[in-house]
Amino acid sequence: MDILIRYLHLFAALVLAGTLVLENIAVQRQISREDLRNLLKVDAVYGISAGVVALCGLALWLWVGKPASFYTANPVFHAKLTLFVLIGLLSIYPTVFLLRQRKTTQDPIEVPAGVIRVLRVELLLLAVIPVLAFLMARGVGL
Repeated sequence: MDILIRYLHLFAALVLAGTLVLENIAVQRQISREDLRNLLKVDAVYGISAGVVALCGLALWLWVGKPASFYTANPVFHAKLTLFVLIGLLSIYPTVFLLRQRKTTQDPIEVPAGVIRVLRVELLLLAVIPVLAFLMARGVGL
């Protein structure tokens, strides 16, 4: 069970990173209705993968693998968890924008600079999480 959950956690994290990269590549100041439909699909996969990462991470923390105290007492783990939650909160803004644009008849669709900026910040923050995971695995913070 431990190996399966670790694999799902890693696989979902890779899917999450890939979809976020894809969103960053695809989003522009103006997008077509077809681009919007595709971005909505990518964003849905992003959300599902974030949920799987969170559930598997929670299982690894509280159920399988190392004792929960290994993670709970580690400030590096808390930094990693905080970044993950922050990325999740930031992702609400682009998702809400995309969902609201489903009903518009406008073509092309104007994407606010803030949406693009938030996606870039999410990607930047996501790049820090593997470094924290590596440090945590090496016992840094204990």
